[in-house]
Amino acid sequence: MLANISSMAILVEHSFFDSYAGDSRDGGLAAKLCRGDTISMSIAALTVGNDMNDLSYACLALFKSSFLKLEGVTSGVCLKCQSKPTVACFYVWKSLQSCYSWILSTNQRNSMLPYLDRFPLDLKYDIFRVVYVSGDNVLNVPFFSPLQMLEHGGESKEQGQVM
Repeated sequence: MLANISSMAILVEHSFFDSYAGDSRDGGLAAKLCRGDTISMSIAALTVGNDMNDLSYACLALFKSSFLKLEGVTSGVCLKCQSKPTVACFYVWKSLQSCYSWILSTNQRNSMLPYLDRFPLDLKYDIFRVVYVSGDNVLNVPFFSPLQMLEHGGESKEQGQVM
């Protein structure tokens, strides 16, 4: 099955992460993914030092202070890397449009600075669209240009699966 999707992405770096906090709109204990959902991931890696406890606490505080304010997000998870001084925040969005609306309508830098300003960080931010969920029987991945993705807004949903 992976042969069919191997040309879609190249894995350039990998690590294993442990979740240490999370929340969902439906009160569940897991982040549920459906085909068509949008996922955003922000990763903060310490460039100097190894102050992981303070960094993970700062990311948790940022996550807790912003989760309920995020319109269109269904769940989120805070993750801590097992092998590197890195934390990540993982959000599942109802649509790509919801995700971009949040990114473009808020001043993220000013809201993050009070929490992360004292850390020497390398920040990365990625957005993904869910194209396959393990419970799906058939792999049918249509190609959508970025314009088509914004027009459709990721509104097609299938049976939810637990991650």
